Amino acid sequence: MQERHDAPLAPLTTFRLGGPATRLVTATTDAEVIEVVREADRTRTPLLVIGGGSNLVIGDKGFEGTALVIGTQGFELSGTHLELAAGEVWTDAVARTVDAGLAGIECLAGIPGSAGATPIQNVGAYGQEVSSTISEVIAYDRRTGETVTLTNDECAFSYRHSRFKEDPTRYVVLRVRFELEDAHGLSAPVKYAETARTLGVEPGDRVPLADARETVLKLRAGKGMVLDPDDHDTWSAGSFFTNPILTDTQFAEFHARVKQHLGADAEPPAYPAGDGHTKTSAAWLIDKAGFTKGYGDGPARISTKHTLALTNRGDATTEDLLALAREVVTGVHETFGITLVNEPVTVGVNL
Repeated sequence: MQERHDAPLAPLTTFRLGGPATRLVTATTDAEVIEVVREADRTRTPLLVIGGGSNLVIGDKGFEGTALVIGTQGFELSGTHLELAAGEVWTDAVARTVDAGLAGIECLAGIPGSAGATPIQNVGAYGQEVSSTISEVIAYDRRTGETVTLTNDECAFSYRHSRFKEDPTRYVVLRVRFELEDAHGLSAPVKYAETARTLGVEPGDRVPLADARETVLKLRAGKGMVLDPDDHDTWSAGSFFTNPILTDTQFAEFHARVKQHLGADAEPPAYPAGDGHTKTSAAWLIDKAGFTKGYGDGPARISTKHTLALTNRGDATTEDLLALAREVVTGVHETFGITLVNEPVTVGVNL
C-alpha cells in the first residue's frame, strides 16, 4: 500500500483536472481497500474512491480527506464464468474475453476506467450493458462493516443507474462476476444499428468476436472516445450527459417544441424505454440547440468529433469545464424544455 500527502488528483482522471487530495492511498488488495475504508469511517474522514478516473470531475480546490485508488488486480476465468478485481483495466479485460472466445461484453471495448466502476452506472454502449452479463458484485458494505455478495437483481440495474449509484457512499466494489456466452467465436447478437451497418450485417446477426470489438473501437475512436494522451478530444469523460428518458406527456411537449424550433418536418430521435417512456438523444439535443462539434473558444470545448463529449484542451480548469457544461444545459433547456443530467460524478463542485 502506497501513501502520499497533498497529492495531485488531476493525473488520475481522464479530464486531467482537479486539485490535490489531503491524503492519497493506493491499495492493491481487497484487504487493503477495506482497511483504508474502515479507517476513514472510524475517524470520520471524507473518503473519495478512485478507479480509472474516467467518470470524475474534481473541483480545482481538490479533496480534503482520503482519496483511495483501487489498484487491485485479478482476472479469473472458468468456463464462461469471469471474475474481475475492481482495479482491473476494463479495456484489457474485454480484450481478454474476446481472445478467449466469449461473448457478452465485446461491444463495450474501448470504454476507459476500471472493472469495479462498471456496475455502478451500469456501463453500456453500442447495444450492450454490463447488467446483461453481471451475475454478482462483491462489495464492502460501509453501513454494516461486512463484505457482501449482491446478485444481479439486488444490484437494481437500470439505464446508467444501479443500487451503488443510488447510495454512493454505502458500497465499495471489490470484485465483479460475469456470466458470458460461448458462441463458438461469434459475438452476441448485434443490437446497435450503427454497429450493424458498419459491419455490413442486419441487427440481430452475429459476427466474429474480434470483428465486433475492432469495429466498436474504430467507431469510438472516430468520436474521440478512445483514450489518446496526444489527442485533446479524448481528454474527457466520454459522454458528459445521459440520454433523457421522457414520459409520454413530456415527449409530446418536447416533440411540439422540436416542430416549433426546427420546422414541421423535424423529427427527434425516439427509442422505446419501457412502458410509457421514450428515450431521446442528448447528442442530438446539444447539436440542435446550437452547440456543434468544436463549440467554444476557451480552454474547455465540445469535442471536434462528438457533441456529447466536453473536453479539456490542455490548460483548462474544472471551473472552465463546468462553465461550458452549464451553458449547454441552459441552452438545451431554453430550446427544448429538457434538462440534461451529467453522467460523471462531481467532487467538491456542482453543475
